[in-house]
Amino acid sequence: MSKPPIRIAIAGALGRMGRQMAEAVEVDARLALAGRFHRPGVPGEGLVGRDEALDLADVVIDFTPPAASADLARLCAARGGPALVIGSTGFDADELSAIAEAAKTVAIVRSGSYSLGLNMLTGLVEKAAKALGSDDWDVEIFEAHHRHKIDAPSGTALMLGHAAACGRGVELETVARRVRDGVTGARPMGEIGFAAARGGSIVGEHSISFCAEGETVTLAHAGGDRSMFARGAIAAALWVAGRPPGEYDMRDVLGFGAA
Repeated sequence: MSKPPIRIAIAGALGRMGRQMAEAVEVDARLALAGRFHRPGVPGEGLVGRDEALDLADVVIDFTPPAASADLARLCAARGGPALVIGSTGFDADELSAIAEAAKTVAIVRSGSYSLGLNMLTGLVEKAAKALGSDDWDVEIFEAHHRHKIDAPSGTALMLGHAAACGRGVELETVARRVRDGVTGARPMGEIGFAAARGGSIVGEHSISFCAEGETVTLAHAGGDRSMFARGAIAAALWVAGRPPGEYDMRDVLGFGAA
């Protein structure tokens, strides 16, 4: 006997990823589109109220701004569900704390990227950083996105930074250099640098370079279209439905984590 489809609600339904997610859910026989909602007071064909969508859903897929994602997590926790797949980036400390608190009550998958290729790249970066020590190898991360992206560095760039820092056994916050401007002086040993570009319709390009005297090793990924994120978010939704409360990431979904 086949399983009933998992019921999916889409937050931020009128955004780029919201529209992409709705299209992907509608053609996946494992899923049923339970409802699409956007900000209160924003009209849109086929939209329902947030509470109605949450009543009907097993999982909410959310690619809204960080503050809205944190509020949604609080609401889902207060209601005792549904589970969440969060693809928003650019959270501040209070918003991350709110999501972590909500995850004590509901299952939440949160990732800076839902691309399978990028998550595989993250694992390679951690191994490379462990092998290429900070005494001889500098680390620089570059990312490029479309002109509409509102946060920098991107969530994926920060994922790569955390992976490199983890490989070296340090906290990213203690070694990150997010901006260089003016007379910055010589580069400190062990620093992990970030650079960002914004323009046009670039879906997402990321690279991380390990630079030593006389040689450079670069690992890179380029996204062709947003369908890669939709595929990953659907995989996360299928995985998180029915899971116990907790904050998970794509390493868990892909079987790399402890969960």
